[in-house]
Amino acid sequence: MRIPSDVQEIMKTLKHNGFVAYLVGGCVRDFFLGRTIHDFDIISDALAEQLAGIFPRVIPIGKRFGTVTLLTQYRSVEVSTMIGTLEQNCSQRDFTINSMAMDEEGVLYDYYGGKRDAELRILRAVGNADDRFKEDPLRLMRLIRFATVLEFNIDKGTKQKAIINAPLISKVSVERIRDEFCKIILSDNPGSGIMLLAQHNLLPVVMPELEECIGFEQHSPHHDKDVFQHTVAVLNNSPARLSVRLAALLHDIGKPQTFTIGKDGRGHFYDHQKAGSEMVRHILTRLKFDNKTIAVVTVLVKEHMSRFEFLREKSVKKFINRVGVENLDDLFALQIADIKGSARSDDFSMVTDLRSKVDEVLNKGEPMTVKELAINGVDLIRMGIKPGPAIGKMLKQVLDLVMEEPSLNTREKLTILVGKLKGESLQ
Repeated sequence: MRIPSDVQEIMKTLKHNGFVAYLVGGCVRDFFLGRTIHDFDIISDALAEQLAGIFPRVIPIGKRFGTVTLLTQYRSVEVSTMIGTLEQNCSQRDFTINSMAMDEEGVLYDYYGGKRDAELRILRAVGNADDRFKEDPLRLMRLIRFATVLEFNIDKGTKQKAIINAPLISKVSVERIRDEFCKIILSDNPGSGIMLLAQHNLLPVVMPELEECIGFEQHSPHHDKDVFQHTVAVLNNSPARLSVRLAALLHDIGKPQTFTIGKDGRGHFYDHQKAGSEMVRHILTRLKFDNKTIAVVTVLVKEHMSRFEFLREKSVKKFINRVGVENLDDLFALQIADIKGSARSDDFSMVTDLRSKVDEVLNKGEPMTVKELAINGVDLIRMGIKPGPAIGKMLKQVLDLVMEEPSLNTREKLTILVGKLKGESLQ
């Protein structure tokens, strides 16, 4: 490995002060895999307090766990205090490919066959897989993440122990599970990752609602796959943006609970997008996603069927208003991925036509949101409307009329309009 000069300088400085220093983990693994190395982690027998006395720029985050961050001109480098010998430290790693170490001269220390497994593209637990998963059950998610991102096969014995220990994942904090889950679905092979979660009994714990889609036949000429297989296909055809990937994964989550079958034997899922959007809100809240992500994904799922013919410009405006201009690209990407995952996978005309109509409307620059009206809530209060729900209701009424006739959007005309609407409400 060609160790960057600043990282090598840290290691040499530690050695000069009587300490050992080894690169460990992902940077050594990625070197042998020919992957870009983003982070350099070092283990040393130096204590955190000693590191603070040697290096000028030390961030004590993680100090109570024996880890500090050293800042160089080019990057931040984590240095952790090793307990015992190098081999003992390597024995505590999760998988063999992550158990390799290297000194400042590039000499490799490989006690558990990590280099061989990297060459064979195999994920194997270090030592006893049962012990490794019980030490930290998050390693169950990491196993799936590495298999997905690196496109590695999982060693048979490691897989068996992962399946047996799958229920332990419920002991891990939701935040840690969520972060690993996001890395899986943002990979180049998200569908493979979801299937691996199912095969290793992790999906029932992480996202049980999705497991209900496995094997759920759609009985529809529009679909040649069950709900789960379709979901995987849509996920694989979606761009690697978190909101889109989550929406792709969950866009049909409401189908099992809305399924009916007609007299002709065809399956129907009336309003599955609405039922699904409510489920999405619950699922993402449970996984402690931030409010913005929850709101965006909920909208995308609710509107993913909104690609059929819009006859009036006002309907297009209402569509834009519901989705939000900032979410339109994500919705169109989801809709195209949905079509690609269906039986008729090459006709995107409905999406492209809708997109053209949306662009036409947007290019006119006409008001489509309450914020774009020439009056606001303060103005309505001055007109005698009581603060509270009545304000929002009136603004929506006004917006509805302005969407129909944009020329009404002046302060003078809207003041007159509000007076009329106010009078009508009193009759």
